[in-house]
Amino acid sequence: ERLVYTEKVEGSSPSPPTMEFVLYFLAGIVQDFLVTLDWRFIAKNKVAPATLLSFLGTVVAMLVLYNILTQLDANRGITAIIVYAAGIAAGTFLGMKFKFGLKD
Repeated sequence: ERLVYTEKVEGSSPSPPTMEFVLYFLAGIVQDFLVTLDWRFIAKNKVAPATLLSFLGTVVAMLVLYNILTQLDANRGITAIIVYAAGIAAGTFLGMKFKFGLKD
């Protein structure tokens, strides 16, 4: 006879990285890539693309933060914020390296 354990166990045992954290990292990259390009369009006085990128960057940031605050426990939330911040740093790097839509 096989016993199946169905009771949920609460606790603070560490969980391995999940696809969720990969998505936070990728969202951070996208968000700050958009924001970095936004700042570059602002510097070039390109109003329409700067406005669009500002909107998109804000939507990504708010969706991620809303998800972290409402869907994750405290331990995973802190990890997710750190992973998201690392993605943001990578997005800044990519935004500075690529000249998407800009000609000097």
